[in-house]
Amino acid sequence: MPSDLRFLILVEGQFGPLSSKTANSCIRYTPDRVAAVLDSRFAGTTVQDVLGFGGSIPVVGALADGLARSPTALLIGVAPQGGRLPNDWRATILGAIDAGLDVWSGLHTFLSRDEEFAARAAARGVTLHDLRLPPGDLTVAGGRVRDVDATVILTVGSDCNIGKMTAALQLRDGLAQRGRAVHFAGTGQTGILIEGWGIAVDAVIADFIAGAAERLVVEAAEGAEIVLVEGQGSLIHPGYSGVTLGLLHGSLPHALVLCTQPSRTVITNNPWVKIPPLRDVIAIHDTMTRPLRHAPVIAVCLNTYDLSAQAARDAIARARDETGLPATDPVRFDPEPIVQAIDAFHAQRARNVSPRAAAIR
Repeated sequence: MPSDLRFLILVEGQFGPLSSKTANSCIRYTPDRVAAVLDSRFAGTTVQDVLGFGGSIPVVGALADGLARSPTALLIGVAPQGGRLPNDWRATILGAIDAGLDVWSGLHTFLSRDEEFAARAAARGVTLHDLRLPPGDLTVAGGRVRDVDATVILTVGSDCNIGKMTAALQLRDGLAQRGRAVHFAGTGQTGILIEGWGIAVDAVIADFIAGAAERLVVEAAEGAEIVLVEGQGSLIHPGYSGVTLGLLHGSLPHALVLCTQPSRTVITNNPWVKIPPLRDVIAIHDTMTRPLRHAPVIAVCLNTYDLSAQAARDAIARARDETGLPATDPVRFDPEPIVQAIDAFHAQRARNVSPRAAAIR
């Protein structure tokens, strides 16, 4: 990505802790790229006021106010259910193009294939970047990850939108601080935006989801001791379980990190589906990985943003007691318990596999 990239992030009417995942992650992990956030409801405030993190990045109420902050690109900062472009955002996007801004989008609506956007962008000499647009040469998976020496860790969840990407990024940073050569494989539009590469597997034809995951792991494993694969969906989600299983089979992880939210008891937008106890969720994953390569759950990441500090610590203690595994909220508290679990798992595996793998360290 260009070193001078600075986003005006469009989240009109949807900026918030749970409703603007792409914007929030960009603010958390690449704040130097954010010039301003556009949501008229919070004009005059800062992202810190709205999210509780992010500092003094301003929230503006109109495109003209955002342009005054000297952005170089407009970023669509939400990924709503179904990934469709809100129709009332078209005028703002066209205005940004007319102002000479490139546009970055993680929607399922590909802006580069929209005749009006494409024509206007061509006339103004700007680029439309569709982060979810998959490669055209994907194949079905064939188990190539079996030949990878790096230890592959996949984040999985008890539901969607529960912190799988955030957990992986927090763990990546912790492992890097330990001196491990660790690579992050982005499988969603936000992970791709942050890391600068990847494949949005939920935009891939179903037959090729596992193949996309396989390609990602093989590429990420180059020069890596540990590969952290960003999880998607949930095996128990009635809408998104397919992409989860494709990731699981294509990435062939050696181990899993389970992500959950203690306050969430039913699947998002599907209250008829109760989230089972953690030990049952772990058992489901244990069963699903055994036919290809058994991948045990070795730690639990909790998303406790909506709990008090004491309630969060109590929830972590309960998860630890219920599962017998290291557990923490890697954003709110020190991720070290889970970092240590991954590091120990990798070290044990390196001793027991090939001489080449052991020689990496």
